[in-house]
Amino acid sequence: MVPESDEDDEDWTKYADVGYASAYDPWADLVEVEDSNEEDEEFDEDFDDDFDEDELRPRDIPRCPSTTGIEHVIQIGTCDACLGRISGTRIGGGPLEDAGSRVRADALERDPDLVVNEDSEYCPFCEDLFVDVDIIATRIVESLNGIEFTKAQLGTHFSKEHVANEETLRTNFAAIGSRPLKASLTKAIQDAVLTKVPGMVWVKEKPEVMILIDTLTLGINVDIRALFLYGRYRKLSREIPQTRWPCRSCRGDGCEACDDTGQQYPASIQSLVCDPLVEALSASGDAFHGMGREDIDVCCLGQGRPFVAELKHPLKRTVDFESLMELINKQANGQIEITGLRISNRPEVARIKETKAEKSYTIRFTCDHAFSQEEAEARIMTLNGKELEQQTPQRVSHRRADKIRRRKVISLGDIQFEGNEVQFLVRCESGTYVKELVHSDNGRTTPSVAGVLEADCEVIWLVVEDIHAD
Repeated sequence: MVPESDEDDEDWTKYADVGYASAYDPWADLVEVEDSNEEDEEFDEDFDDDFDEDELRPRDIPRCPSTTGIEHVIQIGTCDACLGRISGTRIGGGPLEDAGSRVRADALERDPDLVVNEDSEYCPFCEDLFVDVDIIATRIVESLNGIEFTKAQLGTHFSKEHVANEETLRTNFAAIGSRPLKASLTKAIQDAVLTKVPGMVWVKEKPEVMILIDTLTLGINVDIRALFLYGRYRKLSREIPQTRWPCRSCRGDGCEACDDTGQQYPASIQSLVCDPLVEALSASGDAFHGMGREDIDVCCLGQGRPFVAELKHPLKRTVDFESLMELINKQANGQIEITGLRISNRPEVARIKETKAEKSYTIRFTCDHAFSQEEAEARIMTLNGKELEQQTPQRVSHRRADKIRRRKVISLGDIQFEGNEVQFLVRCESGTYVKELVHSDNGRTTPSVAGVLEADCEVIWLVVEDIHAD
């Protein structure tokens, strides 16, 4: 028997594997690591030897209205206006600068040594835009000089970088719920302008002037909104188009063929109506919107055709409707007559364009038919209440799609005969080609007067008696 002391001292490694009494070394597979300072060097590079425990990093600074937060935004150079809006102080309806000044005074009272960092060149939030509010307001007033208006809308354009930077600063340091820069600056400019232009009103919809500020250059752009006037015109001449018609030869440049007017016709309903309005209201131009149109050789009587005259960038907006209607009718020399002039708006332009109003016409034509007057009248009356199929007339096929249109004859009557001339009154749906209802356009309109009378018909004249728009 081996003594216990000998057992305890026996080398157990002799039995560590199947090769008894092997010389197995359990540490033989370890790799010796050379001394290296690489990890220490990497750590040293990231470690801030100059870190001051008393200096707080931005993520460690609480937001306003905490004392530390307010002291920090003052140190980085925040102006009084931005201090007033981000500090979380209730400012009521007073200027931002006053609120910010009070916040700054309270902070200095707590810490008289509180100063702005030397590297702060301008307010990090607004880049000193609030300092320029009075300059901006003065420029706006100068840009509005000579423009008659009451309602204005203000817009401000910021660079994307400025907006992103301000949002980051406000998210990190400003009190929760503080107003963004754009809204606050816009309000400050509006208040400053109101002190210089009493009587004007800032609006969010339907302004008369739109003012846009470029905050990078402090440039001012003023857009005078169009003035819309509604009325009705009666066309008494068979020689004028509804709108201006550029000369076919020079396309509006002016040539010998058009006497350098640039127009195919010397006058139009648009020029007769809008030229006096442009001059009276000092507008830069015009556009004419009618509820449909009649051919050049067609008169329009009755209540007249509804229209809206759009006057672009008018310097004046006060309209003496009676005087202007009297002036327009006088200068028209019997070619047109307008009534019912009043203020309108852009939505009414859309309404006029989209309204499908029935119209009443008187039409006179020649026809050498082979029937008695009674028989001819009976045949024409068969068209009363009929639905027409009208292929695009040849006379307008160059500017309109070639397709079949279906229109209804609402009523037809008051047929008169005088020799080989026939005249009747017809009311039909909007978009009906009335001349083609008579002569059929070589069969492109069916049924037709020419078809039921089995004869050729030629239109002498056509009058729009009324437009049933109301």
